[in-house]
Amino acid sequence: MPAKDLSAEDLPADAKLAGDLPEGPLAGLRVIDMTRALAGPFCTLVLAALGADVIKVEDPAGGDIARGNSPYLGSDGLSLDGTGPDAMSLAVLNRCRGKRSLTLDLKRPGARRVFTDLVRHADIVVENFSSGTADRLGVGYAAARAANPAVIYCSISGFGADASTGLRAMDTIIQALSGVMFASGAPGEPPVRVGVPMADVLTPVWAVVGILAALHRRTATGAGEHVDVSMLGTLTSLVATEDWSAMEQLGQVLRTGPTLPRLAPFGIYQCADGWAAIVAPQDKLVADLFTAMGRQELLTDPRFATRDARVRHEQELTGQIERWAGALPAAQVVARLAAAGVPAAPVRTPQQAVADERVTSREETLPVEHPVLGQFAGLRTSGIPFRLAGARVGFAGPAPRLGEHTERVLTDVAGYSAEQFAALRRSGVIGEEPPLEP
Repeated sequence: MPAKDLSAEDLPADAKLAGDLPEGPLAGLRVIDMTRALAGPFCTLVLAALGADVIKVEDPAGGDIARGNSPYLGSDGLSLDGTGPDAMSLAVLNRCRGKRSLTLDLKRPGARRVFTDLVRHADIVVENFSSGTADRLGVGYAAARAANPAVIYCSISGFGADASTGLRAMDTIIQALSGVMFASGAPGEPPVRVGVPMADVLTPVWAVVGILAALHRRTATGAGEHVDVSMLGTLTSLVATEDWSAMEQLGQVLRTGPTLPRLAPFGIYQCADGWAAIVAPQDKLVADLFTAMGRQELLTDPRFATRDARVRHEQELTGQIERWAGALPAAQVVARLAAAGVPAAPVRTPQQAVADERVTSREETLPVEHPVLGQFAGLRTSGIPFRLAGARVGFAGPAPRLGEHTERVLTDVAGYSAEQFAALRRSGVIGEEPPLEP
């Protein structure tokens, strides 16, 4: 995509400056972010959006592994190789907004001391190393608690902080183990990998819940806490919200494809040019649906006259709906049903969805922002999907370049002198900061 197609001119109203709004609800809290990839950085992204000062600790040799994820955005636009001097991974541009970047080589002597000096002046530590790695590096809960007994330390892992499975927890692995892959699709079809990395983005939301609960408890007790969140537990607990075993014992088909027979009509129905979602499980909604279809006689058809009858004859009901919808464009199907008060929506692409004015106007999706090049209205990323009446919810700035704030953090937060900072740099414990201009 050429750079001119991603112009930062004429930005939408949701591109507000941090100074335009009051402080966030977590203003005054400091987070030491030891995370990488997605699950951990997404947790600290939410904390940053709520106003916390998030200090992202990165390896001087390349930083967060997501900095090497394609695609990249730079002055030449989008690319797959990231060769430009100002090119940055979209993954980092999206996941590291509102954070400060400090480089620290945790494998070098002296790094543990820097970590504990930062923790003494922090409220929260978040890490998502493989189970046991943080302790081996000297940055685990025991080390953090020794430095600051009031610290809230959050561990995000695949199977729990106390697990020793030897299995790396990638999102697809967790989807497979949780059962979610067989929760979608039709009988006889292969498992379905959900396109959104569910384990990676839902686990950190529960991590934030745990952190907030621990912070509230600390106000009463003064004591810190270890918040231990697992990806497998998160996704499996959500799968368990459906009554899989009960339905199996009742002889019901568990993989039902685009519709949910036990609530018929309920699901996705094919139209002439696409698909429409239709949800009408109650008698009144069914009556309105049949009326919109021009098929009022179906109301007295014994196969569809009651809710239980519709469940037993779901396939016939789906056939009736798709014969009607299949002759019409999806937009017309949705318009007719909406006019009749029947819940319906077109099935859209992700690109269409993130540009919907209903979400852009509420800053639930935002323009991608580069720390040097500014905002690109043609690319959108996630926002925070709630508002507070009296506090700011949003990001204080774009993602940082690698090590951009190392000196300022170590001098202002940890209280290091210029001589101490220079010694750390000479020893390789910290890396070089990026130039002011790329």
